[in-house]
Amino acid sequence: MKLIKVEGIVVGEQSYLETSKILKVFTKDLGIISILSKGCKKPKSDLKEGSNKLIRGLFNISYKNDGLSTLTSVDIIDNYKNIVMDYKDLAKKMYSFTIIDLSMQVLNQKLMEKEEISKVYDILVSAIKKIDEGFSCEIILDIVMLKYLDFLGVAPAIDSCASCGSKDNIVTMDSKSFGFVCKDCYTDEEIVSSEALKLIRMLYCVDIDRIKKLELKDEYKEVHKFIDSYYEDHTGVYFNIKSKIATLKKIEGIIWHPFYIYFFDNIDNYNTYTLQWLWRIVRCGLWTRKD
Repeated sequence: MKLIKVEGIVVGEQSYLETSKILKVFTKDLGIISILSKGCKKPKSDLKEGSNKLIRGLFNISYKNDGLSTLTSVDIIDNYKNIVMDYKDLAKKMYSFTIIDLSMQVLNQKLMEKEEISKVYDILVSAIKKIDEGFSCEIILDIVMLKYLDFLGVAPAIDSCASCGSKDNIVTMDSKSFGFVCKDCYTDEEIVSSEALKLIRMLYCVDIDRIKKLELKDEYKEVHKFIDSYYEDHTGVYFNIKSKIATLKKIEGIIWHPFYIYFFDNIDNYNTYTLQWLWRIVRCGLWTRKD
């Protein structure tokens, strides 16, 4: 083993023995690595704060190339407290975990060069930061999805016609046509607004770190529909947030019982089954909804 310092974000954790954890850390330079955080569950452990999901920091580790590395210390860069601690807006956490899951699937699609891994890391970190700052979770997820299509090798044509390459007379965009469709190549595809054509190009090119303002407009629905359809038609990536959000909306407005806060603070992910189970408890009147 050798002592190294790596920048990364904790994307998963599991208990190990009584007082330790094995952390799954997405690092900027090494990709995904597993790190043993010895004794981090002890109340006075120096590793306690830095050994939780969504912690981004500089991890000082005894690195083992083909096995389990060991954590010695963490210099925390960001703990995304607005995501982690806001129990009344669970969508922030759910969308953040969805972006993490999507990022992991993108990394697993092919063997990436170091530069590509670093770019995926930067997109993930920037997206989580914007969600933490209060920007629209849905739009941030769609921006990430658009940018990841490059790494999946199926980037849509959104600066010229996907069929003939013409930049003139673009009339619509279509998932099955792989992007923009010009007047000459148009057959029976659904027509979208010119504003939607401009918006998808803007979302594709935008530097997430530079986003200062995001507003939902009518044309965004067309863009969102295109991105969803494109992933379904052309990628092997699977994730489903729609049913989770639908269930989540049902439980908004609950008075937050202490056990409820503990429950959501100690599960690794929010799957649909978990939320449906919680909704049944609410309906049974075990916890009271606000008037």
